[in-house]
Amino acid sequence: MLRENVYNQSMKTPDVPDNESQRLAALASLDILDTGPDERFDRVTRLAARFFDMPIVLVSLIDLDRQWFKSRHGLAATETPRDISFCGHAINNDAPFIIHDTATDERFHDNPLVTSGPQIRFYAGCPLILKDNIKLGTLCLIDKKPREFSDEDARALQDFAGIIESQIQVLCIATTDELTGLNNRRGFIAQSNHSLKICARHGMPASLLFIDIDRFKIINDTFGHSVGDQALQAFARLLQENFREADVLGRLGGDEFGVLLVNTQAADGKTIVEKFEEALRSFYPSQAYELECSFGLVDCNPEVAPDIEAMLAESDQSMYTHKNQKKDAS
Repeated sequence: MLRENVYNQSMKTPDVPDNESQRLAALASLDILDTGPDERFDRVTRLAARFFDMPIVLVSLIDLDRQWFKSRHGLAATETPRDISFCGHAINNDAPFIIHDTATDERFHDNPLVTSGPQIRFYAGCPLILKDNIKLGTLCLIDKKPREFSDEDARALQDFAGIIESQIQVLCIATTDELTGLNNRRGFIAQSNHSLKICARHGMPASLLFIDIDRFKIINDTFGHSVGDQALQAFARLLQENFREADVLGRLGGDEFGVLLVNTQAADGKTIVEKFEEALRSFYPSQAYELECSFGLVDCNPEVAPDIEAMLAESDQSMYTHKNQKKDAS
């Protein structure tokens, strides 16, 4: 009777995490999607396959509409759609997500990954968790036959997942500005390229804001570099508070910052800039110094393939034009 009831149910698609925009932004900033094999990850999947005597072990990263495998042992496919993925369910859990037998589970019995290749009957996926509860994907184990999986096995899987998390953390450090916590230039470019592809796919506009803090060297020379660092940190916080979660923020170097405005044309971006300047003026009268900025704002050309490097060069030039206009007017 149980099997009859089960087969009357239809497949359940994964829920979307509450912090989906932050999660996708973190994944994009790593610049890891669609990259080649990496022995740091492959070593772990090989060891896990041997330890658990498991035919398939994957490091799966959950993108907007797919799960992509950074490391795969025993599987030829490099990705599958997110809406049929087991790992899409696993990232909504804090502990390992385990399906002992998909044939008796109403959520998965008619899943295409069960009824056809790779014919999953057993699944155990441990979410890969970064700071702020960001779950990028899983380390998962797959078998074509039902399996038991003890609490001790689950703890061992978490240990293996912790090794993957530590390797991903190394990538995070490489794409994060240590002082402000924003993307560094590499992280900004990677995340912006990802966002621009999404905008192009869905026909959404995008614009790039290049920001340069005027006369910042004077603050360092007058008050010291520690005060200058505090000013940059405060400036970064203001950016985070006044731009949307979907926008991409980065410190491009020194006193230069970038903001990719998603689903926003440059004409509308000017209003956003004016609101940020107002917030900047409201914050800094309490300090011994003031911060003023020059801005360059350009549209993404919808007729050509998105190119964040070209947009940076164009917005940088626009920013210098704005800076020189202010000098001429003073």
